[in-house]
Amino acid sequence: MECEQSPGIDAIEQCLVEVISNNETDDIFYKQWILQNIKLAHQFWISYPPPGAGSSTSSKDKEKQTQLEEDKRTLSKEQRQLDYDAAIKEHHRNQREQWEIRQLDHDLLQQRHSERERERELKEQAESRLLHADAEDDYSLQSVCRAPIASLDCMEEFSAGSALSALGERPSDGVITKEQLLLSGLTHSAPGNPYQLSRQTSLTPGLRYRNLGKSGLRVSNIGLGTWPIFGPGVTEEQAEQIVSLAMDSGINVFDLSEAHSGTRAEVELGRILIRKGWKRSSYVVTTKIYWSTRSEERGLSRKHIIESVKASLLRLQLAYIDVVIVHKADPMCPMEEIVRAMHYVISQGWAMYWGTARWSPVEIMEAYTNCRQFNCITPIVEQAEYHMFCREKTELYIPELYNKIGVGLMAWSPITMGLAQSKEDGGIQLFSRYSFRSKYRSFSWTEDETSANKEGFSWVKEKVQPEETRKQSEKIRELNSLSERLGCTLAQLSIAWCLKNESVQCLLLGATSTDQLYDNIQSLQLIPKLNTNMVAEIERILENKPARPPMVSTLALR
Repeated sequence: MECEQSPGIDAIEQCLVEVISNNETDDIFYKQWILQNIKLAHQFWISYPPPGAGSSTSSKDKEKQTQLEEDKRTLSKEQRQLDYDAAIKEHHRNQREQWEIRQLDHDLLQQRHSERERERELKEQAESRLLHADAEDDYSLQSVCRAPIASLDCMEEFSAGSALSALGERPSDGVITKEQLLLSGLTHSAPGNPYQLSRQTSLTPGLRYRNLGKSGLRVSNIGLGTWPIFGPGVTEEQAEQIVSLAMDSGINVFDLSEAHSGTRAEVELGRILIRKGWKRSSYVVTTKIYWSTRSEERGLSRKHIIESVKASLLRLQLAYIDVVIVHKADPMCPMEEIVRAMHYVISQGWAMYWGTARWSPVEIMEAYTNCRQFNCITPIVEQAEYHMFCREKTELYIPELYNKIGVGLMAWSPITMGLAQSKEDGGIQLFSRYSFRSKYRSFSWTEDETSANKEGFSWVKEKVQPEETRKQSEKIRELNSLSERLGCTLAQLSIAWCLKNESVQCLLLGATSTDQLYDNIQSLQLIPKLNTNMVAEIERILENKPARPPMVSTLALR
C-alpha cells in the first residue's frame, strides 16, 4: 500500500489495522505496542520532516520570497547608482560656484588695486600743486587739493571748479576774488530784494558729512551757530542772508539756544525756514533746554523739560526737533528723572535724538548708565568749547567717551561763534580772558547774565586782561605770524586747527555778516596745509598739549 508523503493519523491507523489483520499472532499487547510506536514515529516525522518533505505550497512561497529578495537587491543597486550620480553632480556644481566666487574676488581685488593706484596718483598731483602754490605764494581757489588720509571722511577730493561754474565772467588772470565768488550764489529776483541767496548746485570745497556720534544722523563738519546771528545789531534781512548762504554752502546744521538770544532765535529761524520752503529732511535743527537760574524755571525736572520742548516746537513751527541738547547738568535733579523725561520726549515724536552741553565726563557716563539701566535712549552728542587754549576735555575725554558709549562731539569756540575777532578787523582781541580760564573754575553763561547786558556780547568781549591772558600775548603774535605765512587770518587758522581734530564731528560757526561767514567757511581749504610739520610748529608755539597725569601706585604712598 502506498501512502502520501505526509500521511495523517487516520491513514496510519488504517495501515496498521491492515498489517495487524494480516498478521497471524493474536497477542493484543503486541498490536497495541506497534500502534503506539507508529504514532510516536508519526509525531516525530511531523515535528522534524525530512528534506523535500514539504508541500508544494511552501515551495512556491519560498520561491516568491527569493524573487522578492532579488528584486530588492536590484533596486538597491539602482538607487545607489542614482545617489552616486546625484552626488557627483552636486560636487561639480559646488566646484563651479567656488570658482565663480574666486573669480569675483579676484576682479574685486583688481578693482580696489586700480582705485588705490588712482588715489595715489591724485594725491601726488595734489601735493605737487600745493608745493607749487607754496613756492609762488599763490593759493588759488581753482587748485585741486586733497585732504590727508586720516579717515574715510577725508577720502574725497576738494574741488572748487563746480562752485565757480556759476560765475558768468572770469578775469583774465584767472584769479577769482571773494566778492565774485560770493555773488555767484546770488540771483536777481525782485526789485525790492535785488540779491536773494539761492541754492547752489555744488557743495563748498572741503565740506564733509559725518555721523553724529555713533548714530545714523549725518551732519556737515561745520554747522551754523545762531548765537550772534539773531543778536543785537543784526537785522532780519541780514540774518536771512546768512542762513541762506550757509544752506547754499552745504551746511545743514542750525544750532539754537534759549540761553543765548532768548526765544527770538527760534522764532526768526522758524520764519526763515518757512519762507525758504526747504525740505525738512535737508537740514538738522538742534536746540537746548537751558537750566535757568530763575526760581520758577529752575532745574531739569520732567515738567521743565517737556514744557521747554513744546514751547520750542511752537516757536520754530516745526513738527519735530532733530536733537534736543540739555544745557548743563542739574545736581538737584535725579539723573533718572532727566533720562526718563528725554526718553519720553523722543517717544512722543517731538525730538529724534538728545545730547548734552557742558557736561563733565562723569555726568555723561552717569546719564549713559541710567539709560542702560532703565532701558532709555542714550545721548549721542556732547557740545563743548574747543580751541587752541581750551583742549583738555576735547582731546583727552571725548575720544574715550566716543569709543566706549558712542557720544560724539559738536564743538564751538569764541572765534567760530563770531564773538571774538582780530584787531585788524576793528574788533576786540582775538581771545578774551574767558578763553584762558582755569579748568577748575565753574563758569556759567546764564540767561540772567546775557539779558542783564544791554550792549550785546560786551560781557564776553572785555579788553581787561588778567595776568594769565597777558602771558599768552607772545603766543598769539607767533600764531599770527604763522597765519600770515599760510596766507590766511588767525581766525581761519584757528578754525582749520579745530577741524583737523578727528574727534570734532561738527564745528559750529557763527557770523554777523555774510562776509564773515564766507571767510570762516574758506577755512576748510586750509586743512590740507596743516601737515605734520605745521601741526608740530603750532604745538611748539602753544606748549599746552594736554596729557593725563601719571598713575600713582597706592602701595608707593603707604
